[in-house]
Parts: sequence; structure tokens; C-alpha cells
Amino acid sequence: MPTHHLRKASFMKIGIIGAGNIGGNLTRRLTALGHEVSVANSRGPHTLTALAEETGATPVTVAEAADGARVVVVTIPLKRVPDLPKGFLDGAADGFVVIDTGNYYPKERDGRIVAIEEGLTESRWTEQHIGHPVIKAFNGTYAQDLVERPRPQGDPERIALPVAGDDEAAKRLVRELIDELGFDTVDAGGIDDSWRQQPATPVYGLRAGVAEVTEALAAAPKERPAAHSF
Repeated sequence: MPTHHLRKASFMKIGIIGAGNIGGNLTRRLTALGHEVSVANSRGPHTLTALAEETGATPVTVAEAADGARVVVVTIPLKRVPDLPKGFLDGAADGFVVIDTGNYYPKERDGRIVAIEEGLTESRWTEQHIGHPVIKAFNGTYAQDLVERPRPQGDPERIALPVAGDDEAAKRLVRELIDELGFDTVDAGGIDDSWRQQPATPVYGLRAGVAEVTEALAAAPKERPAAHSF
């Protein structure tokens, strides 16, 4: 029996909000794995025709992206999170999981966000705005690596990604999805610990295996680097 028949039960409906580098490449990879993907951006479905034709994903509005989804990926500039439409998660499947890939770049893009400057983690800030817990993943991953660097389990060149979140079942589902994408994962703790994978930390952008990623998370300095403050 072909393998894809055996794995059909694990296929999920996934909504991706944001079609930039990370969102676009997640759309490519997740559709190729057989998941049913809806993708949205701020400019509207008509701007996603090429990506839809390439991947088979369904272009939708941001308000529709989560409809029926088991997993919702929010991969937009942090400053745009408060602009997400009210109730955009209302139509998601029971027990749905939100993946937050966001980063705070105050000088380059986002401007000063007082709560984050005062110590709130980026993902906790996002949770508060969307009204749902998130799992932080992919925020320090090079978008091209999603396409070019997947490796099978046990491959010595397999990259590990840190994953933070408070809901253990949700975190497990995200880690399984990342494994399916061809990467190992390291449990980076809860959302209050997710500062360890924010920009300018040792793990951010690190292309390494489980042991090195674990060490890098432990080595993160608590002070926000000056380059990433406003």
C-alpha cells in the first residue's frame, strides 16, 4: 500500500496568515506533504494566485484563513498583529493550535512597543492581542531552510528548531508537524521562557542539532540586546 494512504489520517487543514518568506515556504512544504492549506495576506486573495497555482493552496481573506483549521500560522510583522480582524479565529476547528512565528524589530520595522520593552515576551504580547494561546516556532528559522534543508530522522545534518508554549498537547502537535517537515525540535519551555529564542539570542538563526540548540537556549542573556530595543 502506498505510504500516503497510511498517513492520510494525519493530514490537517492548516490556515496560514501571511504569505511572506516564511508563510510562502510553509505553504509550499505543507501542501507538498498533503495538508489542506488556506493562505491569506493583507493585500487580498487576488494577490496570491501564483502561490495558489504553484502549490494547490486556497487563497482566502485573513478573516477566512482559520475557518475549519486545526493549525493556524500567524506569520506577519509584529506591528500588524493588532490589525488582525476581530473574531478571525472564531471558525477554527475544536482544539485548534496557533503557531506564532513573529519577532520584534523595533528599529527596523515595528516601532516601540512599550509592553515588550518592559519585559513581556513577544509571543505573550501576540497572545494578548489575538485572545488565544500560541506556540512560538519558526521565528529564528531561515525561510529558505524550510525548502532546502529538510532531513530524515537520524540524519546528522538535521537542524533542530526551538518550540515554546504553555499547552503541552498543542506543543506536541507542533513538534510532530515540524518533524514531518524534516526538522528536529527542542522544547524551549513556556511562553514566558520564549525570550530565549527572540532575535539576537544565541539560538536565533542557529543551524544546528538538538544538543547545540539546547545549549544555546540555556546560554541566552535575560537582558534584551540594545540592538533590539528602542
